[in-house]
Amino acid sequence: MARRGSYAKGVAKREEILATALDVIARNGYGRASVRELADAVGLSQAGLLHYFTSKELLFAEVLRTRDEVDASAYATDDDPDITRYSRIIRHNADVPGLVQLYVRLSAEATDPGHPAHAFFADRSATFRREVAVAMREAQAAGRVDPGLDADRLTLMLLALADGLQTQWLMDPAIDMAAHIDEFFALVAGPSA
Repeated sequence: MARRGSYAKGVAKREEILATALDVIARNGYGRASVRELADAVGLSQAGLLHYFTSKELLFAEVLRTRDEVDASAYATDDDPDITRYSRIIRHNADVPGLVQLYVRLSAEATDPGHPAHAFFADRSATFRREVAVAMREAQAAGRVDPGLDADRLTLMLLALADGLQTQWLMDPAIDMAAHIDEFFALVAGPSA
């Protein structure tokens, strides 16, 4: 029985670490969020914090996974088609520059197959492409996206656009990322949209 309680405490501590890291990185930025600062914020040593995640890179990948889950639940509504959610998420990203910076930097580093977060980003990308392609086909069936366009190609273009916009926005915060996503959807709109 003690083992079970210990496991539950470990899960709770891990969730506390992720929630705290999400807040600290969103507020202070990736470059200013050290493992020491995150460990101090949750009452652990650096080694104690990394016990839960194995490495700094895996900790930050889990922070991004948590961000994705939070955003998905915050921006998923039954009355809005899935594809329109993306401009709202991108608009929200402008409010959390530290998380955008973390995503851009870690995703670039994780292109190396030997990087600890490579599997996370490969899975995230495949899941995004699969789920958005379904939403794109639904939008085509509803007449919101031109049915003559290839949904898989549109999905990859949307992913590339969103990732590229985030990089450009970090260089020039005057760029309105969501406006560019909205324009993309206007360009691919179906005849009845």
